[in-house]
Amino acid sequence: MSPLLLAPWFRLALLVVLLVAAGVCVLLFEPQRMLSQGWTGSLPLGTAVLSFAVVYGLCTAAFVPRPLLNLAAGAVFGAQFGLVAAVGGTVLGAAVAFGLGRAMGQQALRPLLRGRWLLAADGQLSRHGFRSMLAVRIFPGVPFAAANYIAAISRCGWVPFLLATALGTVPNTAAYVIAGGSASSPTSPVFLASLGFITVSGALAAAVAWRKRHKLTAPPTSGLTPQQTPVVGGVTRTP
Repeated sequence: MSPLLLAPWFRLALLVVLLVAAGVCVLLFEPQRMLSQGWTGSLPLGTAVLSFAVVYGLCTAAFVPRPLLNLAAGAVFGAQFGLVAAVGGTVLGAAVAFGLGRAMGQQALRPLLRGRWLLAADGQLSRHGFRSMLAVRIFPGVPFAAANYIAAISRCGWVPFLLATALGTVPNTAAYVIAGGSASSPTSPVFLASLGFITVSGALAAAVAWRKRHKLTAPPTSGLTPQQTPVVGGVTRTP
């Protein structure tokens, strides 16, 4: 294989082109509308749920907002099977994005990690992959696609990433799916409860992010202050 094709910067450029093309296709063809129109109605239930999950996953990798897809899953399948389709599509879409980012962007972008926020995020995902991703998924503050590609650049493993995604997205996904399934009765207790959960979880995520923002600091490279130099002979020297 040509060395050019193996170069990290070439693979990164190819990934950018691929993602831009996917985003353009989403804007032109609006696949979320196709999902919400029940195109799987003529298929057996199991095949329909699987097909929906596959298209859902590809849509999330192409930056289609998950809330729209979750609402569509509920409208098409109802709460029970809609949740299965949505969570399955979520995990599939996360795996696609993570694989693309890991294979085509990690080597080129890791040397460019600079700044306290990026270094802190990389450190958390690399050392505590499952715990960090679970928190990101439970509290919907970071965009789904952005979290996937950031995790791919870090040293987070496949298993903790996918497991945290599968578990952490269930509560919020269920709320949207139930809302989509009961949208025809906007005054029903089920719809109002799901809407309330979505609102409260969003507010809680914002509050947690605001309180924890000061902890996103890069680990110090030295215990010295700018005015100090190492201790020599028991005496701290200053410039």
